[in-house]
Amino acid sequence: MGHPRKALRTTTVGAVSATLIAGSALGLAPAAQAANPVRFVDIAGDGGTVLKANVVTPAGSDGTRRYPLLVLPTSWGLPQVEYLAQAQKLANSGYIVVSYNVRGFWQSGGEIEVAGPPDTADASKVIDWALANTPADAQHIGMAGVSYGAGISLLAAAHDKRVKAVAALSGWADLIDSIYSGRTQHIEAGAVLDGASLVTGRQSAEIRQIFDNFYASNLSKEQEMIDWGKKRSAVTYVDQLNEYGTAVMMANAWGDTVFSPNQYADFYEKLTGPKRLELRPGDHATAELTGLFGLPNDVWTDTGRWFDHYLKGADNGIDREQPVQLKSRSGGGYEGYPDWKSIVATRKKIALSGTTTIHTNVDSGADGGIVFLSSILDQIAQAPPVASIPLLPRRWAAVWQSEKYPTAQQVRGTAKLHTTVTPTKESGTLVAYLYDVGPLGLGKLVSNAPFTFHGQTPGKPFGVDLQLFSTAYDVPAGHRLALVVDTVDPLYIEHNPSGAQLTFSSPANDPSYVSIPLREQ
Repeated sequence: MGHPRKALRTTTVGAVSATLIAGSALGLAPAAQAANPVRFVDIAGDGGTVLKANVVTPAGSDGTRRYPLLVLPTSWGLPQVEYLAQAQKLANSGYIVVSYNVRGFWQSGGEIEVAGPPDTADASKVIDWALANTPADAQHIGMAGVSYGAGISLLAAAHDKRVKAVAALSGWADLIDSIYSGRTQHIEAGAVLDGASLVTGRQSAEIRQIFDNFYASNLSKEQEMIDWGKKRSAVTYVDQLNEYGTAVMMANAWGDTVFSPNQYADFYEKLTGPKRLELRPGDHATAELTGLFGLPNDVWTDTGRWFDHYLKGADNGIDREQPVQLKSRSGGGYEGYPDWKSIVATRKKIALSGTTTIHTNVDSGADGGIVFLSSILDQIAQAPPVASIPLLPRRWAAVWQSEKYPTAQQVRGTAKLHTTVTPTKESGTLVAYLYDVGPLGLGKLVSNAPFTFHGQTPGKPFGVDLQLFSTAYDVPAGHRLALVVDTVDPLYIEHNPSGAQLTFSSPANDPSYVSIPLREQ
Protein backbone atom coordinates (compact mmCIF):
# COMPACT_ATOMS: atom_id res chain seq x y z
CA MET A 1 0.00 0.00 0.00
CA GLY A 2 3.02 2.27 0.11
CA HIS A 3 2.74 3.58 -3.43
CA PRO A 4 -0.98 4.47 -3.26
CA ARG A 5 -0.38 6.45 -0.05
CA LYS A 6 2.44 8.43 -1.67
CA ALA A 7 0.23 9.10 -4.67
CA LEU A 8 -2.62 10.19 -2.42
CA ARG A 9 -0.36 12.54 -0.48
CA THR A 10 1.05 14.06 -3.69
CA THR A 11 -2.44 14.57 -5.11
CA THR A 12 -3.65 16.05 -1.85
CA VAL A 13 -0.76 18.53 -1.71
CA GLY A 14 -1.71 19.79 -5.15
CA ALA A 15 -5.39 20.04 -4.32
CA VAL A 16 -4.77 21.77 -1.00
CA SER A 17 -2.34 24.21 -2.63
CA ALA A 18 -4.92 25.25 -5.20
CA THR A 19 -7.60 25.60 -2.53
CA LEU A 20 -5.38 27.71 -0.29
CA ILE A 21 -4.35 30.04 -3.10
CA ALA A 22 -7.98 30.53 -4.14
CA GLY A 23 -9.10 30.91 -0.54
CA SER A 24 -6.40 33.46 0.23
CA ALA A 25 -7.30 35.54 -2.78
CA LEU A 26 -10.99 35.49 -1.89
CA GLY A 27 -10.21 36.15 1.73
CA LEU A 28 -8.48 39.39 0.80
CA ALA A 29 -11.56 40.69 -0.98
CA PRO A 30 -13.54 41.75 2.11
CA ALA A 31 -10.49 43.52 3.52
CA ALA A 32 -10.56 45.99 0.63
CA GLN A 33 -13.99 47.16 1.85
CA ALA A 34 -12.88 47.44 5.46
CA ALA A 35 -14.63 50.18 7.42
CA ASN A 36 -12.75 49.65 10.67
CA PRO A 37 -9.05 50.28 11.22
CA VAL A 38 -6.86 47.20 10.60
CA ARG A 39 -3.32 46.98 11.90
CA PHE A 40 -0.87 44.26 10.92
CA VAL A 41 1.43 43.58 13.85
CA ASP A 42 4.07 41.20 15.16
CA ILE A 43 3.35 39.59 18.52
CA ALA A 44 5.98 37.77 20.58
CA GLY A 45 4.58 34.35 21.35
CA ASP A 46 5.92 31.67 23.67
CA GLY A 47 9.71 31.76 23.81
CA GLY A 48 9.72 34.96 21.73
CA THR A 49 8.47 33.25 18.56
CA VAL A 50 7.10 35.92 16.21
CA LEU A 51 3.40 35.54 15.44
CA LYS A 52 2.06 37.53 12.50
CA ALA A 53 -1.26 39.06 13.48
CA ASN A 54 -3.84 41.67 12.60
CA VAL A 55 -5.97 43.81 14.88
CA VAL A 56 -9.37 45.25 14.02
CA THR A 57 -10.86 47.85 16.33
CA PRO A 58 -14.31 49.46 16.33
CA ALA A 59 -14.54 52.56 14.15
CA GLY A 60 -14.08 55.72 16.18
CA SER A 61 -12.26 53.97 19.01
CA ASP A 62 -10.21 56.62 20.79
CA GLY A 63 -8.94 54.67 23.80
CA THR A 64 -11.39 56.21 26.24
CA ARG A 65 -13.50 53.06 26.62
CA ARG A 66 -12.82 49.35 26.83
CA TYR A 67 -14.18 46.72 24.45
CA PRO A 68 -14.51 42.95 24.84
CA LEU A 69 -11.65 41.07 23.19
CA LEU A 70 -11.91 38.21 20.70
CA VAL A 71 -8.81 36.22 19.75
CA LEU A 72 -8.97 34.15 16.55
CA PRO A 73 -6.17 31.63 15.82
CA THR A 74 -6.01 30.68 12.14
CA SER A 75 -7.04 27.37 10.62
CA TRP A 76 -4.50 24.74 9.61
CA GLY A 77 -2.64 26.07 6.59
CA LEU A 78 -4.57 29.33 6.13
CA PRO A 79 -3.04 32.84 6.25
CA GLN A 80 -3.79 35.49 8.84
CA VAL A 81 -6.32 37.28 6.60
CA GLU A 82 -8.66 34.28 6.99
CA TYR A 83 -11.03 35.98 9.43
CA LEU A 84 -10.88 39.61 8.23
CA ALA A 85 -14.45 39.66 6.92
CA GLN A 86 -15.79 38.32 10.23
CA ALA A 87 -13.41 40.53 12.21
CA GLN A 88 -14.94 43.56 10.49
CA LYS A 89 -18.45 42.47 11.43
CA LEU A 90 -17.44 41.74 15.01
CA ALA A 91 -15.64 45.07 15.31
CA ASN A 92 -18.75 46.79 13.98
CA SER A 93 -20.66 45.27 16.89
CA GLY A 94 -18.13 46.47 19.44
CA TYR A 95 -15.25 44.00 19.76
CA ILE A 96 -11.50 44.28 19.58
CA VAL A 97 -10.54 41.37 17.30
CA VAL A 98 -7.01 39.97 17.13
CA SER A 99 -6.36 37.24 14.59
CA TYR A 100 -2.98 35.59 14.35
CA ASN A 101 -1.19 33.02 12.26
CA VAL A 102 -0.41 30.08 14.49
CA ARG A 103 3.24 29.13 14.88
CA GLY A 104 4.85 27.15 12.10
CA PHE A 105 2.54 28.43 9.33
CA TRP A 106 3.05 31.12 6.72
CA GLN A 107 5.07 34.10 8.03
CA SER A 108 4.81 33.24 11.72
CA GLY A 109 7.96 31.79 13.28
CA GLY A 110 8.57 28.45 14.90
CA GLU A 111 7.49 24.99 13.81
CA ILE A 112 4.09 23.28 13.72
CA GLU A 113 3.25 21.92 17.17
CA VAL A 114 -0.28 20.62 16.41
CA ALA A 115 -1.92 22.49 19.28
CA GLY A 116 0.83 21.47 21.67
CA PRO A 117 1.83 23.38 24.82
CA PRO A 118 3.63 26.15 22.84
CA ASP A 119 0.39 26.84 20.95
CA THR A 120 -1.71 27.22 24.09
CA ALA A 121 1.03 29.42 25.57
CA ASP A 122 0.99 31.51 22.37
CA ALA A 123 -2.73 32.18 22.82
CA SER A 124 -2.11 33.55 26.31
CA LYS A 125 0.73 35.72 24.98
CA VAL A 126 -1.61 37.14 22.33
CA ILE A 127 -4.13 37.99 25.06
CA ASP A 128 -1.35 39.65 27.08
CA TRP A 129 -0.33 41.70 24.05
CA ALA A 130 -3.91 42.77 23.29
CA LEU A 131 -4.51 43.91 26.86
CA ALA A 132 -1.30 45.95 26.78
CA ASN A 133 -1.70 47.43 23.28
CA THR A 134 -5.42 47.83 22.60
CA PRO A 135 -8.43 49.15 24.53
CA ALA A 136 -9.44 45.56 25.36
CA ASP A 137 -11.40 44.71 28.49
CA ALA A 138 -9.52 42.13 30.59
CA GLN A 139 -12.79 40.89 32.12
CA HIS A 140 -14.47 40.04 28.81
CA ILE A 141 -12.31 37.82 26.62
CA GLY A 142 -13.39 35.20 24.09
CA MET A 143 -11.69 32.92 21.58
CA ALA A 144 -12.99 31.42 18.36
CA GLY A 145 -11.71 29.66 15.30
CA VAL A 146 -12.37 27.19 12.53
CA SER A 147 -10.74 23.74 12.51
CA TYR A 148 -7.22 24.14 13.94
CA GLY A 149 -8.25 27.50 15.39
CA ALA A 150 -11.18 25.78 17.12
CA GLY A 151 -8.98 23.13 18.71
CA ILE A 152 -6.47 25.71 19.93
CA SER A 153 -9.27 27.91 21.29
CA LEU A 154 -10.71 25.09 23.41
CA LEU A 155 -7.28 24.11 24.69
CA ALA A 156 -6.30 27.70 25.42
CA ALA A 157 -9.51 28.29 27.38
CA ALA A 158 -8.78 25.20 29.47
CA HIS A 159 -5.34 26.62 30.32
CA ASP A 160 -6.22 30.32 30.70
CA LYS A 161 -9.22 31.18 32.87
CA ARG A 162 -9.29 34.72 31.45
CA VAL A 163 -11.09 33.23 28.43
CA LYS A 164 -14.76 33.43 29.37
CA ALA A 165 -16.36 32.17 26.16
CA VAL A 166 -15.36 30.01 23.19
CA ALA A 167 -16.83 29.26 19.76
CA ALA A 168 -15.13 26.14 18.38
CA LEU A 169 -16.20 25.63 14.76
CA SER A 170 -15.43 22.37 12.94
CA GLY A 171 -12.78 21.50 15.50
CA TRP A 172 -11.85 18.59 17.68
CA ALA A 173 -12.13 17.75 21.35
CA ASP A 174 -10.48 14.34 21.01
CA LEU A 175 -7.71 14.24 18.41
CA ILE A 176 -7.19 10.47 18.47
CA ASP A 177 -10.90 9.69 18.23
CA SER A 178 -11.00 12.01 15.23
CA ILE A 179 -8.32 10.53 12.96
CA TYR A 180 -7.75 7.11 14.61
CA SER A 181 -11.26 6.03 15.58
CA GLY A 182 -11.84 2.30 15.68
CA ARG A 183 -8.06 1.95 15.93
CA THR A 184 -7.99 2.71 12.21
CA GLN A 185 -5.96 5.40 10.45
CA HIS A 186 -8.19 7.85 8.57
CA ILE A 187 -5.71 8.05 5.71
CA GLU A 188 -7.38 10.66 3.50
CA ALA A 189 -7.93 13.01 6.45
CA GLY A 190 -4.32 12.55 7.56
CA ALA A 191 -3.06 13.20 4.05
CA VAL A 192 -5.03 16.44 3.82
CA LEU A 193 -3.47 17.73 7.05
CA ASP A 194 -0.01 16.53 6.10
CA GLY A 195 -0.19 17.95 2.59
CA ALA A 196 -1.46 21.34 3.70
CA SER A 197 1.27 21.71 6.32
CA LEU A 198 3.98 20.74 3.84
CA VAL A 199 2.80 23.47 1.47
CA THR A 200 2.14 26.28 3.94
CA GLY A 201 4.22 25.57 7.02
CA ARG A 202 7.25 24.03 8.66
CA GLN A 203 6.76 20.65 10.29
CA SER A 204 8.69 19.88 13.44
CA ALA A 205 10.67 16.65 13.59
CA GLU A 206 8.08 15.37 16.08
CA ILE A 207 5.06 15.89 13.83
CA ARG A 208 6.92 14.43 10.84
CA GLN A 209 7.60 11.30 12.89
CA ILE A 210 3.97 11.14 14.03
CA PHE A 211 2.76 11.29 10.41
CA ASP A 212 5.29 8.67 9.31
CA ASN A 213 4.32 6.29 12.13
CA PHE A 214 0.67 6.94 11.29
CA TYR A 215 1.10 5.99 7.64
CA ALA A 216 3.30 3.01 8.45
CA SER A 217 0.86 1.60 11.02
CA ASN A 218 3.74 1.42 13.50
CA LEU A 219 2.12 -0.46 16.39
CA SER A 220 5.24 -0.15 18.53
CA LYS A 221 4.59 3.61 18.56
CA GLU A 222 0.81 3.40 18.97
CA GLN A 223 0.69 4.30 22.67
CA GLU A 224 3.16 7.11 22.09
CA MET A 225 0.84 8.53 19.41
CA ILE A 226 -2.20 8.17 21.67
CA ASP A 227 -0.41 9.98 24.52
CA TRP A 228 0.69 12.70 22.08
CA GLY A 229 -2.93 13.12 20.98
CA LYS A 230 -4.32 13.23 24.51
CA LYS A 231 -2.05 16.15 25.36
CA ARG A 232 -3.64 17.98 22.41
CA SER A 233 -7.27 17.17 23.20
CA ALA A 234 -9.62 19.41 25.16
CA VAL A 235 -11.40 16.38 26.60
CA THR A 236 -8.26 15.74 28.66
CA TYR A 237 -8.77 19.11 30.36
CA VAL A 238 -12.56 19.18 30.57
CA ASP A 239 -12.45 19.46 34.37
CA GLN A 240 -10.58 22.77 34.04
CA LEU A 241 -13.15 24.17 31.62
CA ASN A 242 -15.90 23.11 34.01
CA GLU A 243 -14.10 24.65 36.97
CA TYR A 244 -13.74 27.95 35.11
CA GLY A 245 -17.37 27.87 33.93
CA THR A 246 -16.30 28.73 30.40
CA ALA A 247 -19.22 29.21 27.98
CA VAL A 248 -18.53 26.76 25.14
CA MET A 249 -20.28 26.74 21.77
CA MET A 250 -19.34 24.00 19.29
CA ALA A 251 -20.45 23.58 15.70
CA ASN A 252 -19.66 20.77 13.30
CA ALA A 253 -20.90 19.03 10.15
CA TRP A 254 -22.43 15.56 10.00
CA GLY A 255 -20.09 14.50 7.22
CA ASP A 256 -16.88 15.98 8.63
CA THR A 257 -14.19 13.63 7.30
CA VAL A 258 -11.46 15.15 9.49
CA PHE A 259 -13.17 15.61 12.87
CA SER A 260 -16.26 13.42 13.22
CA PRO A 261 -19.32 14.73 15.09
CA ASN A 262 -19.19 11.84 17.61
CA GLN A 263 -16.22 13.22 19.51
CA TYR A 264 -17.83 16.68 19.78
CA ALA A 265 -21.08 15.18 21.07
CA ASP A 266 -19.22 13.07 23.66
CA PHE A 267 -17.30 16.13 24.82
CA TYR A 268 -20.47 18.24 24.95
CA GLU A 269 -22.01 15.78 27.39
CA LYS A 270 -19.00 16.19 29.73
CA LEU A 271 -19.28 19.98 29.92
CA THR A 272 -21.18 21.39 32.90
CA GLY A 273 -21.01 25.12 32.16
CA PRO A 274 -23.00 27.11 29.58
CA LYS A 275 -22.84 25.13 26.34
CA ARG A 276 -24.31 24.81 22.86
CA LEU A 277 -23.88 22.18 20.13
CA GLU A 278 -24.83 22.78 16.50
CA LEU A 279 -24.65 20.06 13.83
CA ARG A 280 -25.43 20.61 10.15
CA PRO A 281 -24.97 18.92 6.77
CA GLY A 282 -21.55 19.30 5.14
CA ASP A 283 -17.91 18.33 5.49
CA HIS A 284 -14.96 19.79 7.32
CA ALA A 285 -15.37 23.59 7.70
CA THR A 286 -17.81 23.81 4.76
CA ALA A 287 -20.69 25.07 6.92
CA GLU A 288 -18.62 28.11 8.02
CA LEU A 289 -17.02 28.81 4.65
CA THR A 290 -19.36 31.46 3.23
CA GLY A 291 -19.05 33.44 6.44
CA LEU A 292 -15.29 33.77 5.89
CA PHE A 293 -16.13 35.74 2.75
CA GLY A 294 -18.50 38.03 4.62
CA LEU A 295 -21.69 36.37 3.35
CA PRO A 296 -24.68 35.58 5.60
CA ASN A 297 -23.96 32.41 7.52
CA ASP A 298 -25.86 30.67 10.33
CA VAL A 299 -22.74 29.45 12.14
CA TRP A 300 -21.14 32.88 12.32
CA THR A 301 -24.45 34.53 13.20
CA ASP A 302 -24.82 32.23 16.20
CA THR A 303 -21.16 32.77 17.09
CA GLY A 304 -21.81 36.50 17.29
CA ARG A 305 -24.93 35.94 19.40
CA TRP A 306 -22.96 33.62 21.72
CA PHE A 307 -20.30 36.23 22.38
CA ASP A 308 -22.83 39.07 22.62
CA HIS A 309 -24.59 37.23 25.45
CA TYR A 310 -21.61 35.83 27.36
CA LEU A 311 -19.17 38.74 26.88
CA LYS A 312 -21.47 41.74 26.53
CA GLY A 313 -24.45 40.56 28.57
CA ALA A 314 -26.89 40.98 25.68
CA ASP A 315 -30.34 39.53 26.38
CA ASN A 316 -30.64 37.96 22.95
CA GLY A 317 -32.27 34.71 24.05
CA ILE A 318 -29.51 32.33 23.00
CA ASP A 319 -29.27 31.05 26.57
CA ARG A 320 -32.98 30.19 26.55
CA GLU A 321 -32.96 28.24 23.28
CA GLN A 322 -32.63 24.48 23.21
CA PRO A 323 -28.83 24.09 23.43
CA VAL A 324 -28.55 21.22 20.92
CA GLN A 325 -29.46 22.41 17.43
CA LEU A 326 -29.54 19.94 14.54
CA LYS A 327 -30.28 20.21 10.84
CA SER A 328 -31.09 17.01 8.97
CA ARG A 329 -29.08 16.06 5.89
CA SER A 330 -32.43 15.42 4.19
CA GLY A 331 -33.61 19.03 4.44
CA GLY A 332 -35.91 20.99 6.69
CA GLY A 333 -35.27 23.51 9.42
CA TYR A 334 -33.44 23.34 12.73
CA GLU A 335 -34.50 20.93 15.45
CA GLY A 336 -33.85 21.86 19.06
CA TYR A 337 -33.19 19.42 21.92
CA PRO A 338 -32.37 19.95 25.62
CA ASP A 339 -29.34 17.63 25.45
CA TRP A 340 -27.63 15.11 23.18
CA LYS A 341 -29.33 12.00 24.51
CA SER A 342 -32.77 13.51 23.92
CA ILE A 343 -32.39 13.43 20.14
CA VAL A 344 -32.96 9.65 20.23
CA ALA A 345 -36.67 8.82 20.51
CA THR A 346 -36.23 5.04 20.44
CA ARG A 347 -33.76 2.40 19.32
CA LYS A 348 -34.75 -0.27 16.85
CA LYS A 349 -32.54 -3.27 16.22
CA ILE A 350 -31.87 -4.97 12.93
CA ALA A 351 -30.91 -8.56 13.68
CA LEU A 352 -27.71 -9.69 11.98
CA SER A 353 -28.73 -13.34 11.86
CA GLY A 354 -26.97 -16.32 10.35
CA THR A 355 -23.31 -16.89 9.66
CA THR A 356 -21.58 -14.99 6.86
CA THR A 357 -17.97 -15.23 5.70
CA ILE A 358 -16.32 -12.56 3.55
CA HIS A 359 -12.92 -12.40 1.92
CA THR A 360 -10.71 -9.36 2.48
CA ASN A 361 -8.43 -7.11 0.40
CA VAL A 362 -11.01 -6.22 -2.26
CA ASP A 363 -13.24 -3.13 -2.25
CA SER A 364 -16.82 -4.38 -2.58
CA GLY A 365 -18.13 -1.07 -3.91
CA ALA A 366 -19.51 0.07 -0.57
CA ASP A 367 -17.47 3.14 0.37
CA GLY A 368 -17.61 6.14 2.67
CA GLY A 369 -16.98 8.47 -0.27
CA ILE A 370 -14.18 10.90 -1.07
CA VAL A 371 -12.80 13.26 1.55
CA PHE A 372 -14.56 16.68 1.26
CA LEU A 373 -16.20 16.03 -2.13
CA SER A 374 -18.84 13.50 -1.08
CA SER A 375 -20.12 15.37 1.96
CA ILE A 376 -20.13 18.68 0.08
CA LEU A 377 -22.34 17.07 -2.58
CA ASP A 378 -24.56 15.80 0.23
CA GLN A 379 -24.67 19.29 1.75
CA ILE A 380 -25.50 21.08 -1.50
CA ALA A 381 -27.54 18.52 -3.43
CA GLN A 382 -28.52 15.89 -0.80
CA ALA A 383 -26.51 13.41 -2.88
CA PRO A 384 -24.57 11.09 -0.54
CA PRO A 385 -22.43 8.20 -1.84
CA VAL A 386 -24.56 5.40 -3.31
CA ALA A 387 -24.24 1.67 -3.88
CA SER A 388 -26.51 -0.90 -5.49
CA ILE A 389 -27.15 -3.18 -2.52
CA PRO A 390 -28.36 -6.23 -4.56
CA LEU A 391 -25.25 -6.02 -6.76
CA LEU A 392 -22.68 -5.87 -3.95
CA PRO A 393 -20.54 -9.03 -4.31
CA ARG A 394 -21.29 -11.22 -1.31
CA ARG A 395 -17.79 -12.70 -1.51
CA TRP A 396 -16.42 -9.38 -0.23
CA ALA A 397 -19.42 -7.79 1.49
CA ALA A 398 -21.80 -8.99 4.22
CA VAL A 399 -25.30 -7.54 3.88
CA TRP A 400 -28.30 -7.47 6.22
CA GLN A 401 -31.50 -5.53 5.62
CA SER A 402 -34.48 -4.40 7.66
CA GLU A 403 -38.08 -4.86 6.59
CA LYS A 404 -39.63 -1.99 4.64
CA TYR A 405 -40.68 0.85 6.93
CA PRO A 406 -44.39 1.65 6.44
CA THR A 407 -43.84 5.25 7.56
CA ALA A 408 -40.98 7.72 7.20
CA GLN A 409 -38.25 7.30 9.80
CA GLN A 410 -35.80 9.86 11.16
CA VAL A 411 -32.31 8.61 12.03
CA ARG A 412 -31.04 10.91 14.78
CA GLY A 413 -27.81 10.17 16.62
CA THR A 414 -25.44 7.23 16.68
CA ALA A 415 -26.07 3.76 15.25
CA LYS A 416 -24.28 0.98 17.14
CA LEU A 417 -23.07 -2.33 15.76
CA HIS A 418 -22.65 -5.41 17.95
CA THR A 419 -21.42 -8.62 16.35
CA THR A 420 -19.13 -11.62 16.74
CA VAL A 421 -16.19 -11.97 14.37
CA THR A 422 -13.97 -14.99 13.76
CA PRO A 423 -10.81 -14.09 11.82
CA THR A 424 -8.37 -16.33 9.97
CA LYS A 425 -5.49 -13.96 10.80
CA GLU A 426 -4.51 -12.12 13.99
CA SER A 427 -5.06 -8.66 12.46
CA GLY A 428 -7.78 -7.20 10.30
CA THR A 429 -10.00 -4.26 9.40
CA LEU A 430 -13.71 -4.09 8.73
CA VAL A 431 -15.80 -1.09 7.71
CA ALA A 432 -19.50 -0.92 8.55
CA TYR A 433 -21.95 1.10 6.42
CA LEU A 434 -25.57 1.99 7.04
CA TYR A 435 -27.60 2.56 3.85
CA ASP A 436 -31.07 3.89 3.08
CA VAL A 437 -32.29 1.45 0.41
CA GLY A 438 -35.00 2.45 -2.07
CA PRO A 439 -37.41 0.20 -4.00
CA LEU A 440 -34.88 -0.45 -6.78
CA GLY A 441 -32.15 -1.48 -4.35
CA LEU A 442 -30.11 1.71 -4.63
CA GLY A 443 -28.59 2.51 -1.24
CA LYS A 444 -27.78 6.05 -0.08
CA LEU A 445 -25.09 6.21 2.59
CA VAL A 446 -26.43 7.17 6.01
CA SER A 447 -23.27 6.54 8.06
CA ASN A 448 -20.14 4.43 8.34
CA ALA A 449 -17.20 3.69 10.62
CA PRO A 450 -14.04 1.55 10.55
CA PHE A 451 -12.81 -1.02 13.06
CA THR A 452 -9.32 -2.58 13.26
CA PHE A 453 -8.12 -5.40 15.48
CA HIS A 454 -4.67 -6.77 16.29
CA GLY A 455 -3.47 -9.69 18.37
CA GLN A 456 -6.55 -11.90 17.99
CA THR A 457 -6.25 -15.69 17.84
CA PRO A 458 -7.02 -17.02 14.35
CA GLY A 459 -10.13 -19.20 14.42
CA LYS A 460 -11.30 -17.85 17.79
CA PRO A 461 -14.42 -15.62 17.81
CA PHE A 462 -14.44 -12.27 19.58
CA GLY A 463 -17.02 -9.55 20.12
CA VAL A 464 -17.06 -6.24 18.26
CA ASP A 465 -18.85 -3.12 19.43
CA LEU A 466 -18.63 -0.20 17.03
CA GLN A 467 -20.29 3.21 17.03
CA LEU A 468 -21.00 4.54 13.54
CA PHE A 469 -20.54 8.25 12.93
CA SER A 470 -23.48 10.27 14.29
CA THR A 471 -25.91 11.69 11.78
CA ALA A 472 -29.38 13.11 11.09
CA TYR A 473 -31.03 11.54 8.07
CA ASP A 474 -34.65 10.97 7.01
CA VAL A 475 -35.61 7.57 5.56
CA PRO A 476 -38.70 7.76 3.27
CA ALA A 477 -41.69 5.48 3.80
CA GLY A 478 -41.35 2.22 1.88
CA HIS A 479 -37.55 2.18 2.18
CA ARG A 480 -35.34 -0.19 4.14
CA LEU A 481 -32.15 0.25 6.11
CA ALA A 482 -29.23 -2.02 5.27
CA LEU A 483 -26.03 -2.76 7.14
CA VAL A 484 -23.10 -3.62 4.89
CA VAL A 485 -19.68 -4.74 6.12
CA ASP A 486 -16.60 -5.00 3.93
CA THR A 487 -12.86 -4.66 4.45
CA VAL A 488 -11.51 -1.95 2.11
CA ASP A 489 -12.35 1.76 1.92
CA PRO A 490 -10.19 4.54 0.40
CA LEU A 491 -10.86 6.73 3.47
CA TYR A 492 -9.00 4.34 5.79
CA ILE A 493 -5.84 2.26 6.02
CA GLU A 494 -6.77 -1.42 6.15
CA HIS A 495 -4.86 -4.10 8.04
CA ASN A 496 -6.04 -7.30 6.36
CA PRO A 497 -3.27 -9.78 5.55
CA SER A 498 -3.41 -11.33 2.09
CA GLY A 499 -5.97 -14.11 1.86
CA ALA A 500 -7.62 -13.33 5.19
CA GLN A 501 -11.29 -14.04 5.80
CA LEU A 502 -13.75 -12.74 8.38
CA THR A 503 -16.76 -14.74 9.57
CA PHE A 504 -19.70 -12.94 11.21
CA SER A 505 -21.98 -14.98 13.44
CA SER A 506 -24.83 -14.45 15.86
CA PRO A 507 -24.52 -16.78 18.87
CA ALA A 508 -27.78 -17.62 20.62
CA ASN A 509 -26.46 -16.28 23.94
CA ASP A 510 -25.05 -13.10 22.33
CA PRO A 511 -27.02 -12.21 19.19
CA SER A 512 -25.61 -9.76 16.66
CA TYR A 513 -27.49 -6.60 15.72
CA VAL A 514 -27.22 -3.00 14.63
CA SER A 515 -29.12 -0.60 16.89
CA ILE A 516 -30.54 2.40 15.01
CA PRO A 517 -31.70 5.61 16.75
CA LEU A 518 -35.07 6.19 15.08
CA ARG A 519 -38.12 8.37 15.46
CA GLU A 520 -41.21 8.27 13.24
CA GLN A 521 -41.63 11.34 11.11
